Order: sequence, then structure tokens, then C-alpha cells
Amino acid sequence: MKAAVHTAYDEVLRVREVPDPDCPRDGVVIAVGATGVCRSDWHAWKGHDPVDLPHIPGHELAGTVAEVGADVTRWQVGDRVTVPFVCGCGVCEHCVAGEAQVCPDQTQPGFTGPGSFAERVAINAADANLVGLPDSVDVVTAASLGCRFATAFRAITAHGRLEAGHVLAVHGCGGVGLSAVMIGVALGATVVAVDVSETALERARELGATHLVDASRDEDPAATIHGLTGGGAHVSLDALGAPATAVASVTCLRRRGRHVQVGLLLGSSSTPPLPMDRVVAHELEIYGSHGMAAHEYPAMLALVADGTLRPDRLVGEVIGLDGAGAALAAMDRPATSAGMTVIALPGVDFVRARESV
Repeated sequence: MKAAVHTAYDEVLRVREVPDPDCPRDGVVIAVGATGVCRSDWHAWKGHDPVDLPHIPGHELAGTVAEVGADVTRWQVGDRVTVPFVCGCGVCEHCVAGEAQVCPDQTQPGFTGPGSFAERVAINAADANLVGLPDSVDVVTAASLGCRFATAFRAITAHGRLEAGHVLAVHGCGGVGLSAVMIGVALGATVVAVDVSETALERARELGATHLVDASRDEDPAATIHGLTGGGAHVSLDALGAPATAVASVTCLRRRGRHVQVGLLLGSSSTPPLPMDRVVAHELEIYGSHGMAAHEYPAMLALVADGTLRPDRLVGEVIGLDGAGAALAAMDRPATSAGMTVIALPGVDFVRARESV
């Protein structure tokens, strides 16, 4: 099969022929229809999140089941599916409790093994991890769900417990941040979008953000959010993953507010100087959010299917597999366009997704 591969960190990906993946006995092989290009892929490519080399990135995917393992009971060849970026083992106490996103024996395509920047990808524990796609959700849209959109959805609904009338602050308006803006608006919140890019902020405004804060010009975004909202945010997300945005997210909260850390904080950035005195005095809540388990997808997909949520509007550029290397390398620089980049494999019809934007 064809796959985009790198043999060293920070080396431009090249499309080459590689062996087809073996089908796990409890898993499936998916013929990839589309796969997102995510900043988490960039972290692995740069070596911030080490992977075995040579390596095939990619963890946001949708496609069709092409091969089924002998122990799989729920899926068959031809099923249209997507998958969380965290795949649980399916049998440990955490998976049994419905918390596969923190499974200690988890696998992650594109991190623990070969990913979806390829024509095919193997997925373990298929009965526990695959998610069937409604006919109304095309694979390009579905590829935007597996990491950024699903993570934002669970961060806001499960951890943030966002309600209509609340204030949601979103720090960083990339893929996951814009997803959070859309979800927050759909849930009836007042959304404050924070970024250093005018393009990203304008996209947030188009998606319904009430207030825009340009952190490249504002020396204290947290104080600005307090002033704009009459007391601060009920829920705030660091959707970027940097010490400054993590601190600003906590600091912008009103009393009893909830901070959710979604952006990865790795290496020297892993221990930001959070104001724990404020956390104690204001009884703030701090959560980490690591994706969403497969069994939680139906509620989100129902809102996608009925048009309440429009993740297709978040898709920016749709490229071929040969553009994967340039798309990852572009993340070295501030974004010049808003929206998620999605790789569509040959034969995939993504016209419907693009026309609906």
C-alpha cells in the first residue's frame, strides 16, 4: 500500500510503498477514506512525543472496514466507520467502566503504531473501539471528529459541564479550539475566542464567538476576559498547549469556574506555573481531557446528523496523500488560514462536504 513515511524526526514525509498491515485477531483493517492532519501528529513528527522510526503518522481517520479479525463480532467488511484516537484494550477495569480514553494498555494509530497517513490502517479491539457512521456523515467530515472535535465535545460537556448562558473562553483557535467555539455556541454559551492570529479570530467570529481577544496585542487576555464578561468565564479551555495559555485559561475563570487542559503540554512546557493560590481561594476545578471513548460518540453524532453541529464547516483544505509532508511542516509556522486540513485518499468524494461550508 501507499503511505506517507518519515525515517527521522523533522524529516519531510515521503509517500512510498510499504507492506499492508496485518489484521489483529480482535481487530480490523480499515481502508482509509480520509484522515486529518493534527498538531498532535506534528508533535510526534518533531520528536516531542517520541515514536518508533520509521513511522507513519495519522490518528484522525474514517473509512471502510476492509478486513475483519476472527474474534470480531460487531463489524463486517464494508461498514463505514471512524475511531477514537485512543483505542482501549477493551478488557481492563477502565475500559469495562467506559473510560477507554485512559486505558493503561491503550493503542493509538499514528503513535503506538503505524497511523492513517496510508491507504490502510489496523485497529485493535474493534468491538470496543469502532464507531459506525450515519449515512449523512461523509468521511471527510468524520475524519475531523476523531481527535479535535470529539475531544472538544467531551471537554466541554463532560468536564466543563457547560450550560446555556455560561461563558466559555477558548484559548487557541486551531482545530480543537474552533471545534470548541462551535460546540459552545450550539449549547447556548457566550464564547470568548483568544488567539494571536487575526485569521483564526475571524473564523471564530464567523462560527458565533461573541468576543475576540487578540493575544498578540493584549498583554493580559485573562483580565480582558474578566472585563468583557463581568466576572470571568464559567469554563475555559487551553486548546493550544503552552504555559502562557494554560495560565491565562485558569486565571480568566470566575469563582468556582472550570479549566480544561486539552492542548498537549510536553517536555519543558509540561509544568506550567498555574496560580494554585487562586485555584484554592476561588475553588476552581482543573481537568485534563484525553479524547472520548467510542461508546460516547452517538450523542455527538446525533447532533452532527441533525445539523446542530456542523464539523464540515471546520474543514479548511482537503489535500491528497502526497501533500501530507508539506501540511505537517507548515505547522512549524503560525497558521495563515483557518480550518482543519484533511487528507482524502483517491476515490473519495468530498464534494458534499466542501459545498456545505
